[in-house]
Parts: sequence; structure tokens; C-alpha cells
Amino acid sequence: MAAKDKMERLLEALHEAGGLAEGTAAKVAAELGVPEAQVYGAGSFYHLLGSPDSRLRVCTGLSCAMRGGRKLLALAEEAGMPVSECSCLAACDRAPAMLRERSVLVDVEPADIEKADGDWRAVQGSELPEDWRGRVGPDDSELPMNLGGAQNFTGSALAKACEMGAEAAIAAIEESGLQGRGGAGFPAAIKWRAVRAQASNPHYVVLNADEGEPGTFKDRELMLRRPDLVLEGLAIAAYCLGASDVYLYLRGEFRGPWSKLEKAIEKYSEEGALDGVTFHLHSGHGAYICGEETALLEALEGKRGMPRLKPPFPTESGLWGNPTLIQNVETIACVPSIIRRGGAWFKALGATEPGTKLYSISGDVSEPGTYELPLGASLDEVAAAAGGYEGELLAFSPGGASSGFLPASESGRSLDFASLSKVGSMLGSAGVVVMNTKSDIRESVREQLVFFENESCGQCAPCRIGTRYLREALDRDLQGSPSGKSLAEVAEVAWEMNEGSICGLGQAAALPLTSALQHFPNAFGGEKS
Repeated sequence: MAAKDKMERLLEALHEAGGLAEGTAAKVAAELGVPEAQVYGAGSFYHLLGSPDSRLRVCTGLSCAMRGGRKLLALAEEAGMPVSECSCLAACDRAPAMLRERSVLVDVEPADIEKADGDWRAVQGSELPEDWRGRVGPDDSELPMNLGGAQNFTGSALAKACEMGAEAAIAAIEESGLQGRGGAGFPAAIKWRAVRAQASNPHYVVLNADEGEPGTFKDRELMLRRPDLVLEGLAIAAYCLGASDVYLYLRGEFRGPWSKLEKAIEKYSEEGALDGVTFHLHSGHGAYICGEETALLEALEGKRGMPRLKPPFPTESGLWGNPTLIQNVETIACVPSIIRRGGAWFKALGATEPGTKLYSISGDVSEPGTYELPLGASLDEVAAAAGGYEGELLAFSPGGASSGFLPASESGRSLDFASLSKVGSMLGSAGVVVMNTKSDIRESVREQLVFFENESCGQCAPCRIGTRYLREALDRDLQGSPSGKSLAEVAEVAWEMNEGSICGLGQAAALPLTSALQHFPNAFGGEKS
């Protein structure tokens, strides 16, 4: 087995061997012919591999915490079950959720823990349903992703792209104004052109399906409902960039999406619709940081998922040092409709910025779910699609944990990339969490800080130390009437994290606290400036 193939296989082999239980690192090392220290070093980085004795994991991410996640955790601990907490399972619309081995259970109730009588295998919950939670629009067929549409990969968009030629297809994506839907909002066509321009070969296409931002579950829905769009978009990208290998990196808890994609790949390959492209499914093993594109590449190469310094960017030196296009699930799923109907059509669908957007909304709304709306819809409009608010609105997180908190007075603001940046927030992955006046902002902030502290990869000091400091400062100093010194120290640490961290996790990790101090000072004993 070639060295590249050994490393690519390392993490999956360790998973198949039972994670880092006693003796497994040596077993995998012998099987692959690599040093045992290398196996242990990589495996210990990932939650699902490094702590195999945790058979149950209760989600304590914000949406699940709001629905009793910590009570479930306490009950399981009291019952002596092998349980630990985790920060998000991409099931925020069916909170609270928990993981049993690698199966996600949703709508879990205290009775599900109590009836199990101490046996973790007997813990029950609902299986994640394959129905969708809503779509809006005058005509569903007019929506690029159309979550309720039939899974029917005719290959029409791929055929049209081949007929147009790669340059014209990329020009259509450029005309559409499509921005990356994974969080950064970077223009997709720029990435495509950058990879295509590289003379070195091979070129690779990588799907980033490691969805882990608390409040976000849109990619889960796309892979479950429309694997046809995902695969056709990837095939178009491969054609345009001259790539023959496509890697799909799914978070380890995504068994349902994995199955859907695997079956779709088999079906469409048998029909000859994917000739010339080889699809490689890879499982994540529990590390939110692998949603960062270079950390994802490290994981694909069988290493610890730590972000790389940039430049060089993946478009120049990506997977195995070769030019690589990395796109989020939602981004790539927009491509077939853009090719079929044209860039101008897609661009005109937006309210304030091009196209539609999948908004994941959870928390205090009547029908949490994923809704496709014009990009730039307001919170009020997204909440209306989700059946309206439950209770009086207090605050909301517009784009996952990284976007911090905004007050109810901002509910009419466009949820887009530019408008949210003007108030120090971000659209991110559009994981919207709504909180009513019964919510405890302080506790909500703490849940987000715990998430970042747990998920920091530890590579750079500003993030590794700063995430812990902020959580400790909240618990220790920011109570009653916080001193000016304490507030100044928080501001200083937040600045250092933003300026000195290697990747977006450290750069955004302070925002839940700093935004709450700005908009909700009374929750910390202060006064609004």
C-alpha cells in the first residue's frame, strides 16, 4: 500500500478497530505499516476516536440546552451510564438530541433516560425523519435547491455544462454572484478559476459536509433530500476543473446523509451519469475544526485536523499538495440550477444579495426547520416561515455560534453577508437561533463559550488560552457589577484572539460574549452605553 493510501486509510481503520481502546493503536499501526505514535497522535485528536468509552453523548449546544439538554446529561450521569457532553449534532430543529454510538437520537425526553434503567443501549429517542420541515415560495420548482423536490438526477445540467464548455460554465457561476454558503461568503467563481488556472496535476474537488456550527443543519437536509443536486454539482465542478477524483467529507454523525449519498452514487454511476469521476466518501470523527477547509484537508490525509497557514491556499496547494476546490454542500447544490437556468436568473432571486439561502432556524419558533428564502430575508420573515415566534423576542443568533447575539430591535435587518457585518455580526452558516424573554442570555453566552473552548484545536496560543480565559472570566468576574478592569481585559483578549488566531474559530470565539456585553449589559450587572 502506498504511503498516501496508508494515511488516507488511517482514521477509518482506527474507527473500525474501535477507536483508541487499549491495543488498537498498535493493531492499526501493524496493519498499515506506520508508527504507532502516528496512529495515536492522529486518533487522539478526534472526540469519537479518542474517547471510545463514551457510548452516549448528549448535545448541550445552545438549541439543545434551551430544550433541556443538560437535564438529560445529568440524568444519564446519575444513572451511571458511559456518557459525556457534545456541542452540536446538527439536529437543532429536533432538540434535545443525543448520540448513541454514532446514531443520532432526536426529541429525547427525560423518560427515555429513566426507562433505560441504567442501560445506555436501551436509551431511545426518535429517529431523524426523512420529511422536510418546510419550504416557501410561489412555485417550488423556481427554487434552486427545492428541498421538497424529487431526487431525479437526469444529468441535464452536467450535459449542458459540457456543451457550454468549462469557461462558459464558470462564467455563468460568476454572473450568478454565488457566494460560498459555508460561512465566509467568498465568491465561488474565483475559487473555480484559481484551480483551473493551475498547471500542476491532478486537480481535486472536495465537498465540505462537516456541518458542526451550533444552530446549523441545512447541509444535513440537502444531503438527505437532494443528493442528486449535490452529486451533479460536484460532477460539474470536476468537469470544469479537469478533476477525476471527488472527495466527500461528512461529519461522523451523518449516517443518514452518508447512506443517501452512497446509494445515489451507486445508482447514478450504474446509469453512466457520472462517467469519468470517482467519488470517495470519507467520515469525520468528531472535530468541529475540520469544517475549516485546511483542517479538513489534514483530516482527509489521516492527520490531526489542525488548520494550515495560508498562503498557499488550497486552490494552489490543497489535498496532497495539489490544486483543490473545496466547497460547502449548499454552495455546490446551487450549481446545477445556475447552469440550467443561467446566472442572471439565480442572481435575481435574492432580496439584497444574489440567490436564495437555506436558513436553519431553531429555538423559540413554532416550526424549527430549514427554509429556502431569498438571500437577505429578515429574521421576522424567516420566523414567519417557521410558524412565528414563541413568546416575545429577546435576542437571536443570526449565523451560528460565531455570529454572536443581536437584540430584538435588529429583527428587521437583512440576514445577508454585508448587512450583518455592519453591526459586527456575520451571516456565517445562517444557523439562526431565536430566544424569547424567558431565556437567560448569560447562560446562552456560556454555552457558546464552552463550545469554542471544547472545539479549539489548541494549535495557536491566542485561541487555546483565550477560549478558556473568556469562559473563566464569565464565571468569575462578569457577575454583579463587573469592574472596568475585567471588561477591559475581556476586550483585550478578544482583540488578541481576532488578530492572532490562525483560523476563523479563534477569530470569532469571543463574539458571543462581546456582543452580549454590548447589547445586554443588564444580564451582567452593567448599563448599556
